Amino acid sequence: MPFTSTQIIITGLAGLATAVGVAAATIQSGAIQQSNVALPESPAAVRNEISLLPANNPESEPAEPLQVETQPAEAPKSQPQPAKSAALQPPLIAGFSQQKVAPVVVTPPNSGCKISMAVVSDPNPPLNVRSHPQVSDSKIVGKLKNNTFVSIAEEQNGWLRITEPPGWIAKNRTESSCSNVNQQINFLTGGDEAIVKGRIIGGGTHSYKIRAAKNQTMTVKNRKDVFPQIITPSGKLLVEDPNTQGKKTEWTGKIPVTGNYTFQLDSNFRGYEYEFYVRVR
Repeated sequence: MPFTSTQIIITGLAGLATAVGVAAATIQSGAIQQSNVALPESPAAVRNEISLLPANNPESEPAEPLQVETQPAEAPKSQPQPAKSAALQPPLIAGFSQQKVAPVVVTPPNSGCKISMAVVSDPNPPLNVRSHPQVSDSKIVGKLKNNTFVSIAEEQNGWLRITEPPGWIAKNRTESSCSNVNQQINFLTGGDEAIVKGRIIGGGTHSYKIRAAKNQTMTVKNRKDVFPQIITPSGKLLVEDPNTQGKKTEWTGKIPVTGNYTFQLDSNFRGYEYEFYVRVR
């Protein structure tokens, strides 16, 4: 079919537009492919810009490159706490968890006082009685068996002058006690108990004083044959005389007034051993 001149011009223009579009698409596709080609990395490309700055100290070695954080830093894990030692624990509650304080033990002195009687206790009996208070230049004037009681008239440099038989004996081969004792009982810190024990050899008086407050409770328990007299601060007996009321082993009662109370033990002849327990709370 024959074409008119107008149709030929329109057809030519459409073909030209199509060719231009194809060329443009081809050029754009080549540019995209060229941009996707991986370029070789240089050493500087992997370094952070901060690492390229000069160091503060020119003589120091170059610092390691800083890495840029791309994720939030993970919080440090808490370290396990060490177990508390016993010394760091809170103090124990008084009266409930404190350890019990042991009773204080009180004994009478056996030196620095007057001795009125002694009993022979020689590891190699019999005991020699000498004319002078020394081994050399003295004569043996008598001998004594163990458990013999002797009256003491004088003491000199570790020797005792006895009256029967007259002469001198070594003190360290006898047992003796102070004739008179007056001693204070002091409880241990946090304690309220005491054990008093000793021996009277010969005649004499052993007294022990303790401080007590009104309305406190005192308990006394005898552990030997003799129960002590308990005397108030005014000098009166707190308990009936144990020597006239038979053998007594224990007493408990309220303290009537605040002051020093005395436990007294008396001996008129050869003496005795004694031991008693006391508690005030």
